[in-house]
Amino acid sequence: MKDIPFISLDQAAVGMDQWGMEGRPFVFICDYKGEKVWWGSEEEAKHWGISLEFNSYQSPSFQEEIQFEKFPLSYKEYLAKFYQVQAGLKRGDSFLVNLTSPTPIQTNLRLEDIYRHAKAKYKLLIQDQVVVFSPEPFIHIENNKIQAFPMKGTLAINEKNHPEDLRIDAKEQAEHATIVDLIRNDISRVAYPIQVEKYQYIEEVKTHSQDLWQMSSLISGELMPHLKNRFGSILKAMLPAGSITGAPKVATMDIIEKAEGYDRGFYTGIMGKFDGTSLDSGVLIRFIEQINQKLVFKSGGGITVFSDPEKEYLELIQKIYLPI
Repeated sequence: MKDIPFISLDQAAVGMDQWGMEGRPFVFICDYKGEKVWWGSEEEAKHWGISLEFNSYQSPSFQEEIQFEKFPLSYKEYLAKFYQVQAGLKRGDSFLVNLTSPTPIQTNLRLEDIYRHAKAKYKLLIQDQVVVFSPEPFIHIENNKIQAFPMKGTLAINEKNHPEDLRIDAKEQAEHATIVDLIRNDISRVAYPIQVEKYQYIEEVKTHSQDLWQMSSLISGELMPHLKNRFGSILKAMLPAGSITGAPKVATMDIIEKAEGYDRGFYTGIMGKFDGTSLDSGVLIRFIEQINQKLVFKSGGGITVFSDPEKEYLELIQKIYLPI
């Protein structure tokens, strides 16, 4: 991304801690590996062509007919990656792996059009290179209380199914329980005591084609006294987000690196805003990037030993949509 002065998460954390303790508002973006971070005031963000919106559900409707085509990898290509992940799971290297893939797309919309018209909890536009319309929160901090909302479990809505089908599916249950345990462990690095306030609640996600149900939980804790308003240190302790890696993190990220065979970049990183009182942040999923003048949509899903490859392949494709 042209000329944006990125630094590492280690470097950024120092300044974010300072601004947090001073009550000085800032926004930030962080890539998947914490190698590229930008943070600063909203005015500075605009200077660098970085736009962020939070809880953007009232966007204007797009009046023209939307043209949108996707060209996913073949099922055979997906199977090779799937079985590579399954080998790691069966060795016991991981309990859950979030496997993703880039999919070429074509649309009559510009990235700026998508950003302006998309309805999503978290929206991001980086110059003319990246647009994100994510439904997934990462962490929220207010009054020294931290909350996380891991989202894991997806079901396409049709006339034959019901939200409860997502809760009772053995594979989805196992996947969700694993992520809840992982996020509880991540929060334990920065907070005590910890509780699961809501477990396996279902939300509907609107798309330009078929709507989806997604399953989440709410986990919370009281921040340790020495971390009050030290948002950079908190992020360092918790990143990358467990919902887009798997468990355990280090071994799972190694499996991801070998199986995916591409650079996630800012996909599955995070974006956030401190308004002087509270911090809100979201996971960078539902992600379109312009690469060599062509558009690529990055998507994926969690794989366990119980996963059906056909269903996982379908989920990867179902998540390629526009919320317009």
